[in-house]
Amino acid sequence: MALGTTMAPYELRFDAGRICLDLLATTHPEERLDAPEPLRAWIVRSGLVPAATALAHVDSAWLVGFRELRGQISQLVRRSTGPDTRPYDLALARVNDLARAAPPAPRAVRDEDGALVRQLDGPPGCDALLAVVARDAVELLTDPVARASLRECEGDNCPIVYLDTSRGRRRRWCSSEVCGNRERVARHRRRAALARA
Repeated sequence: MALGTTMAPYELRFDAGRICLDLLATTHPEERLDAPEPLRAWIVRSGLVPAATALAHVDSAWLVGFRELRGQISQLVRRSTGPDTRPYDLALARVNDLARAAPPAPRAVRDEDGALVRQLDGPPGCDALLAVVARDAVELLTDPVARASLRECEGDNCPIVYLDTSRGRRRRWCSSEVCGNRERVARHRRRAALARA
């Protein structure tokens, strides 16, 4: 992406390191899941379902479910240290409840070239896909190593949370190409302004 350009309205990002964190990234810099079509794209591109899965049945009720789960995961990974733990406990209970549903059943089938590919038994239900994301959040939250690797982007006004798996655990930005570039350009401009002064 060229410097100074903005993302296309439905450009989706999958660089947070976990599917539940990629869901959180759908709010920045603006709401990405504002209609069924972007949600369908997110479901496929996130790997929740194989690319050829029929998702025509995704509707506005699915948007509500995915946005609610996104808010609950946000509450859990950005845990506030305030005295009132009720919002955290409610979010945790809801994520645990969603994780109980059975995920979509995969099966291996031959494609036209004879290679085995993953396919679902039928069109997935919303609860089944929410369960996959909720289980990913449960795994993240209960893994002390992964939990310790959670970082929030240091970019200006960037709320993206990601899993820092970099060598030395020194990653500072959600994306070197997006927030990292902005920071480097800003730093260069500050130095140039000081040199002119």
